[in-house]
Amino acid sequence: MTVVAAFLYRDGHRAGTVKLDQPSPCSGDRSEFVWIGLLEPTEAELRTLQDTYGLHPLAVEDALKAHQLPKVDVYGDQLFVVARTAHLENDQVEYGETAIFVGRNHIITVRHGSARHHATLRAQLEAAPKLLAQGVDYVLHGVLDFVVDGYIPIMETIEEEVLEMERCALDSMLQTEAVTRIFHLRRQMIRFGRILEPMAELCSKLVRLDMPCIDHDARPYFSDVLDHVRRVQTRVGGLREILTSVFEISSLLEQQRQGAITRQLAAWAAILAVPTAIAGIYGMNFENMPELRSQYGYFVVLGVIATLCGLLYWRFRKARWL
Repeated sequence: MTVVAAFLYRDGHRAGTVKLDQPSPCSGDRSEFVWIGLLEPTEAELRTLQDTYGLHPLAVEDALKAHQLPKVDVYGDQLFVVARTAHLENDQVEYGETAIFVGRNHIITVRHGSARHHATLRAQLEAAPKLLAQGVDYVLHGVLDFVVDGYIPIMETIEEEVLEMERCALDSMLQTEAVTRIFHLRRQMIRFGRILEPMAELCSKLVRLDMPCIDHDARPYFSDVLDHVRRVQTRVGGLREILTSVFEISSLLEQQRQGAITRQLAAWAAILAVPTAIAGIYGMNFENMPELRSQYGYFVVLGVIATLCGLLYWRFRKARWL
């Protein structure tokens, strides 16, 4: 059964249930409206609602396909709003879609791939009958605010992971798995940003433009949702910068470590070059060489080697190469 809930509301209170194929029982007062919630409905069910509530065919087609970016379309005296939901599943940000048909006395929500049902939202709205009595625009605000609030846990989870990556990058070199995860999260944030931009545009239109079914007094509510979307956008942008900086910091630290190792190897190579050069000279098989018959020549050469190596070692230690 794809019909999750279908109720008639009057003066902010639930007044009864409705059926998809029955005409709207509303009298025309804004405080009296029908709220129908569907989860991945069949085409037949949406066609029934199309006939019952006069839904536009193009909007019905979009609700069936469920592959739309966030948007708001005006069809005569009705609105068609598409919002994208998001949730974490196995460390992957998965997206769903909520299509909303808004008329003067009806609001129909169609969910596809959403992990959060509207039962909690419906209970919250019913707990404030004075606001619910304002009409469908307040319910629309509640649905959009519910969708945007679902972004917050995603950001908090990813932020904690990114901060842990940043700490690890400062302590030690990032492994291949961590680098792969950084680029994976960065792609996720880029994709998330592509969803948030049209969501912000959608909320902005509801705030700035004159829309059917949207009362002027309801605009501050949509402005609040717009602020929430922009905050999430800011956090997504910040996460992308942090992910980039974590990778750059790890690369710089690794370059420093490699540079330190290279300097140490170069210093020891220079020190070892002294005895190698002297031994190489005295190892040549010439008959006439100075100091060959000196009684203390061996010890003098060892002393010279030790002195030169000691000087080089002191110099490299002073230069912090060793």
